[in-house]
Amino acid sequence: MDATFPLLTGYAAAIAAASLFGGWLPSVIRMTHTRIHMAMSLVAGLILGVALLHLLPHGMAQLPEPDAAATALWWAMLGMVFMVLLLRVLPFHQHDFSNAAHGTGAPSLGWFGIALGMGLHSFVEGVALGVGVRAGIASGGGLVGGGVFLAIFLHKPLDALSIAGVMQASHLDGRTRRLVNIGFALICPAAAFLTYWGAASLGAGQEAIVGRALAFSAGAFLCISLSDLLPEIQFHSHDRGKFTLAFLAGIGLAYAMHLVESHAL
Repeated sequence: MDATFPLLTGYAAAIAAASLFGGWLPSVIRMTHTRIHMAMSLVAGLILGVALLHLLPHGMAQLPEPDAAATALWWAMLGMVFMVLLLRVLPFHQHDFSNAAHGTGAPSLGWFGIALGMGLHSFVEGVALGVGVRAGIASGGGLVGGGVFLAIFLHKPLDALSIAGVMQASHLDGRTRRLVNIGFALICPAAAFLTYWGAASLGAGQEAIVGRALAFSAGAFLCISLSDLLPEIQFHSHDRGKFTLAFLAGIGLAYAMHLVESHAL
């Protein structure tokens, strides 16, 4: 067993727990509009920093070809396009659910469409985590993947809270809500393990595949931050100072993780 496998197992367990926690929150706590957007601002900055300071540089480093930078940027663009198309086909992010979670309106797409879109989005995050940890094997640093983990860990409760809030607004019974919440919590860890093991089976082609997957994930993370989270925040005239500081704090957190990883390698 590789030394990074226990690390991935710990990441996966923490992400699953965070997702379950987010799905449980609507039944016990009223999430206010301001609190939700403060969390979104922090996560938007963190995901942006992780994409540019972690995923994209590691992707370039993994690629064996001489034009690694150009190849990585192409795959990052593909990741962005993929997420843009996913957001257009399934407009699944319903982050402002402070009213919906308490039964005062459900999005027109319905809880199943939102759960499906979130599931695909969670799968992409799992791929990013799996290749991030797998990249740590080739570079000799077990902490590679830590920034990706933190971004997913802090983002996952928001996603689970979105699904749970809409299901509650749709008057689904408690058993169905719990089953959907558990299923959603397991998607990202499952994708991470599948990617981790799948990359190991590639042999000599592992670096090229992992590098492209990291760059693709960077593009997906950029899209989540710039076209999904931030647009929902920037149109609010209230608490702009707080939201901006939270956004910058997220970038600072990503940079701190970058420094930790750099010293660990």
